[in-house]
Amino acid sequence: MIDILERPAQTTVDDAPPLLELRGISKSFVGVKALGDVDLAVWPGEIHMLLGENGAGKSTLMKVLCGAVRPDNGRFLHHGQPVAIASAADARRLGIAVIFQEFSLVPYLDIAHNIFFGRTFRGRIPGTLDRRRLYEEARRVLDMIGFTIDPRLKVHQLGVAQQQMVEIAKALSQNARILVMDEPTAALSDRESDQLFAMIQRLKADNVAIIYISHRMAEVFALGDRITVLRDGQRISTLLPGEATPEELVRLMVGRSVNMTYPRHFRAPGPTILEVRGVSAETGIADISLDVKEGEIVGLCGLVGSGRTEVARAIFGADRVTSGEVRVFGRIRRGGPDASTKLGMALIPESRKTEGLALIHSVGDNLVLAGLDRLFPKRLFWPKAARRKAEEIVERLRIATASTLRSVRTLSGGSQQKVVIGKWLPAGARLFIFDEPTRGIDIGAKAQIFALIDELVQAGAGVLMISSEQSEIVHVCDRAYVMRAGRIAGELSRAALTAENILRLGMHE
Repeated sequence: MIDILERPAQTTVDDAPPLLELRGISKSFVGVKALGDVDLAVWPGEIHMLLGENGAGKSTLMKVLCGAVRPDNGRFLHHGQPVAIASAADARRLGIAVIFQEFSLVPYLDIAHNIFFGRTFRGRIPGTLDRRRLYEEARRVLDMIGFTIDPRLKVHQLGVAQQQMVEIAKALSQNARILVMDEPTAALSDRESDQLFAMIQRLKADNVAIIYISHRMAEVFALGDRITVLRDGQRISTLLPGEATPEELVRLMVGRSVNMTYPRHFRAPGPTILEVRGVSAETGIADISLDVKEGEIVGLCGLVGSGRTEVARAIFGADRVTSGEVRVFGRIRRGGPDASTKLGMALIPESRKTEGLALIHSVGDNLVLAGLDRLFPKRLFWPKAARRKAEEIVERLRIATASTLRSVRTLSGGSQQKVVIGKWLPAGARLFIFDEPTRGIDIGAKAQIFALIDELVQAGAGVLMISSEQSEIVHVCDRAYVMRAGRIAGELSRAALTAENILRLGMHE
């Protein structure tokens, strides 16, 4: 394995300097070094994969690139010439655009207005908008990425994959020549991901440079021209895809070997602790029947939009059930999430920031929130006892935080996800519903989370787990239900649990 900062031979067409080069970029926040002397270079028409655990410095580097954060040290070169990136306007002038996991679209504006938000096409009469030109220009940009959709559609009517296409069109409308993509397939189905990859190849052919952040090894090797690994805010290595195995990249990322197969201790299940019979809900799911036994992990899978999250919310009482019943530990669940929590249920939602965390509060506050009734049955809150419990959970789950008093919003995505899981431990939950538990987190954190889930079921809990990654369902689950169009299309036993069978049941007939 060779550490290679220069352009790889297979993409070299001349001896031109990089389109953009970062040299010696460093940044600290309140004594914490987020980046230390990082070098990165990208050439036109190159897909440069950026890997690293949550907290490795990827997000800070992105913010430096788009001008949202000023580095303490370091310099930038554009086509070999020194430039400044001190603001978002500087980044735009250099053709840099960043597409974050959380989109920056206005839901109730149409696609065209979102693409050209803040940039108007003035009509002939002062104060008016040239709508014809607006939609023509939007159509032109959408055609560049092969996205055949009516630009008059409102963004809130689109799926996640379509919204991502709008974000990319918005970036290209600003003449972006350097596109930074943060986990672009995290919420996409396999089919939607394939469409995205085809669009990325078109951008590459048009000499757009792409910095692509991913935790999925298949994407790294399928798309990447070069790979840069960050760890603890430092560049560990830059190498070619053919120079390393997935295991070697993981070792570089975490500084140790990590088992990527997510081993399970399969055991004979105990009594049934969750029974769902004929449940339908206002959200469109219908006639849902499933069960979960003590000591097993049951998968709930299917294509994006098949109704998996809606089932989880209906079982937990977050959405109103119109027919059918849910029994937990033999008792009929009535009421909302509070009633479910008292029965021993826990929901780890897909969107940790909007549904799983109180972002304005501390790590400690979040960790004890769900278990307040059990921790303080006499309704007297003892701060020291709460802090001790929070510190115990931080140590158990290896949550990367300097203090339980730190704001939870400052943690990396993986650490935030651990807080969402950890808050249910003091609540005494014995039935866990995980909705995309590893979305947007690194491989090392995934291994820790699956080890925790296995620990929970070994202690007698039951788990219902939703995942878009078929490999997770296949390797981790005792059995799985496959959804299609709001209904259960079939159940797969452990012996029949394969990616092919999941796809067969999940595809529309």
